Amino acid sequence: MKVVLDTNCLMVPMQFNVDIFSELLRLGYTEYLVPFAVIKELENLAAKSSGRNKNAARMGVALSQKCKVVELSWEAEHAKDADIIIENLAAREGAAVFTNDRALKKRLSSKGITVIYLRQGRYLETTKRDL
Repeated sequence: MKVVLDTNCLMVPMQFNVDIFSELLRLGYTEYLVPFAVIKELENLAAKSSGRNKNAARMGVALSQKCKVVELSWEAEHAKDADIIIENLAAREGAAVFTNDRALKKRLSSKGITVIYLRQGRYLETTKRDL
């Protein structure tokens, strides 16, 4: 199964010491998609942040190399909101979305898109049972 990764989820390993890829595999997800807009957000955070956030963003960029980076030509050029790109990519690919963004989780769930999120700072959980 496919999952689209959000900016904040790629920072989880550094912030919470959780191996997101092992957890995603445990849930049955084997194909990881990252929109190019997410990579850009991580690079901007790494450049502008300091301390733990800077390190987490740098690690997120490195972890994105384990994923298939998807550049959506029209959206990458015109959409300013990475959340819209994530939502459209998930709908197009029939993929779940891994995010901890509360507003995005609510919007995705209302559209029937499975959401994966960090639970209790230790493991991942889904809003739906895909298995």
